[in-house]
Formats: sequence, structure tokens, C-alpha cells
Amino acid sequence: MKKILIFVMMLAAFSASAQQRNNVAPSFAGAVEDFQPNVTNQRGHQYPMVNSQGAVRAQLRAPQASSVQLDIGGVRYEMIKDENGVWTGTSAPQDVGFHYYQLNVDGASVPDPGTIYFFGAGRWGSGIEIPSADMDIWQVKNVPQGALEEKYYWSKATESMRHCFVYLPAEYQKNPDKKYPVLYLQHGNAEDENGWGSQGHTAQILDNLIAAGKAVPFIVVIDYGQSQNIHLVGQYAPAQPAQPAQPGQRAAGPDAFQTVLITDIIPMVEKEYRVIADAQHRAMAGLSMGGGQTRRITLANPTMFAYVGMFSGGVMSVEDINGAAGFKQTNKVVFMSSGSKENPRVMEAAESLRGIGINAVGYISEGTAHEWHTWRRSLYEFAQLLFK
Repeated sequence: MKKILIFVMMLAAFSASAQQRNNVAPSFAGAVEDFQPNVTNQRGHQYPMVNSQGAVRAQLRAPQASSVQLDIGGVRYEMIKDENGVWTGTSAPQDVGFHYYQLNVDGASVPDPGTIYFFGAGRWGSGIEIPSADMDIWQVKNVPQGALEEKYYWSKATESMRHCFVYLPAEYQKNPDKKYPVLYLQHGNAEDENGWGSQGHTAQILDNLIAAGKAVPFIVVIDYGQSQNIHLVGQYAPAQPAQPAQPGQRAAGPDAFQTVLITDIIPMVEKEYRVIADAQHRAMAGLSMGGGQTRRITLANPTMFAYVGMFSGGVMSVEDINGAAGFKQTNKVVFMSSGSKENPRVMEAAESLRGIGINAVGYISEGTAHEWHTWRRSLYEFAQLLFK
């Protein structure tokens, strides 16, 4: 009997070790039972839920499935089936902010049918909001509402129709003779032009800031920037085609988005919208990959943008700016931000740039990592510095 007990204990330890190696965990057992339906749920759906600890609880009716897991934060949590074929599982507490997640049903990863869908991680899928103390910055309030309109336009560089979103402040239609500054705002890797309006709540952040007098009214243009999926043609095609990207890698070679931005997007915006078409009223910013693009494009075009924002997208150095003729004379603000859990260097970088006369601002989002609440907070802070 003693040998059997030892064998069972060894088997359990091996199983637990295997689960840990495969990032699989049992459903979180220490959850406080104050779960509430999430703001990302489809109407009429109670699940998924989030509790006061930030733990996520998902539920799925799949009576014929043999295994269902909740996949969030890089860990798969085992879900348990009841007598009605309903699977329920709970994650460990998550950081505040927005998180992509999915369900794994018998080895197939699928969206949770209880949520609305978001484009991220290279697919349309589920997302969930872990409440934070500063969610107020992106809530819809009883203030003048701007418009986030869809825009289709012809691209000479790709010889195809392209699609973007354009935020117009609430006063835009009421002041037909007024021209506005413009911010070109870019998404991250494996995301697209939907992200800043949906996950990022750009319109709500700016509506609230403008109504409070904390930001001046300006236009925002949000376009698709995944360069390996942008195919330049004719005179715009690179002489040496970029090396095709391997799974999980970015394409090598010229940044095709820069060509589209300079050739198509900016001219289209300055023709079809009432914008002030000079560097002092033009800004560029982006998150993660989009922050890296912002750095490269603004340094390569040093007299085109007076305001630069990199959200979890690296930093600019003294050497970068000294090597970009005209950047220092044109620039009004260099803003660099990061989540506190991303090993940030932005404060040191900003201090170095201030040493050569650049109005550099570093910002750290406390308690967040490489995710959307870091970038919402970054936009909230950056917008208050623009065009003043």
C-alpha cells in the first residue's frame, strides 16, 4: 500500500511538472467570489466575468468536448465540465487593462462566443478588460462627441484601395473655415487600423480631454502599417525586394509603410480634410512596432513632424538626433513611454535628450506591461502636449 501511495505521489508531481512546462495550470482556486460580467461581453451574455482580484472566469457549453482550457496571459487554465456539459474555468489575477485571450477546445484555439471580437495577435478574437482605477479616461461621457469615420482612398504606391480611420473633433463640422493640426497614429505588430479606435478608445480619450480643456482639438489618422503586408509597385517598389518574413518575424528591408505614408496618406489627408499642412501642426506616434516606425520615419524625414511619440516602441538617442539634420530645429516634443513591467529606459533617455536641448518627456505607466492600457495612458499624456 505504501509503495502504491508513493507511486501516485510521484505521478502527480510529474503531471504537475509537465503542466508547468507546457504553461498549463489548474483553474485558479483562490478566487474571491465577487465576479461581474465584463464590459467586452456581447449583450445578454453573463460570461466572461472578472472579479475584484482581476481573475477571469470563462464558461462554455460544449458537452461533447473532452478538454477545454482558458488561454490568457501565456497560461492555459484547465476548465471543468458539469453535468450539463458546461465548462467553467478561472485564471489567476491579471494586470489591469485590456488582454487578448481565447479558449482551447480539444486542441483547437477559438474565440470565446461570449465576447465581442477584436483584431490582435494576427487574428480576430476575444478580449477582456481588467478594471483599473483610471478607466475614466476612456469612458463615453456626456460631452461633445467627435466622429471616428472610415475612409477609403486610392494608393499610388500600391495601386490599390486602402482603408483608414480618421478622428474628427466635435467642433470640426461646426467650424467650416477652421483648419486643424493632425496626428498620424500607428498600431503594433499583428494588429491593424481597428485597434486604436476599438481597444485604444482614441475618440473617447480625445473627446474627454478636449471637453476638459486639457487638449486642443486636432485630427487623428489611423492607418494600416504592417510593412510586410504592404506591396509597393511600379516606381515605388524597392530595387532590392525585402526578404520575405518568416513566421514570427518582421520583414527585412525598406519600411513600405513610410512610402505609403509620404506618398499617399499625408497628401490625401491634406487634400480632403481641413488640416494645417506644415511640420509645426503635424505629429506622429505609435505603439510597439508603430513606435519603432515612428522613430525611423521621423528621423528619416527630420523636418516633417514637430511632435513625436513612441509608446513601448523604444527610445531616441542623442546620436539619432545629431545624425538627423533639421530634427532639433523642427521638433517641439519627443515623448517616450513604457509600462513599468517592461524594463523601461524612457526616463533616462528623456534626460539625455533634454541635455542637448530637446523637449523630451518620459512617461511610465505604473502596474502595466506591453498592453493596451499602457498605450491608452500614453495617448492621454501625449495628447495634452500637442500643438500648444
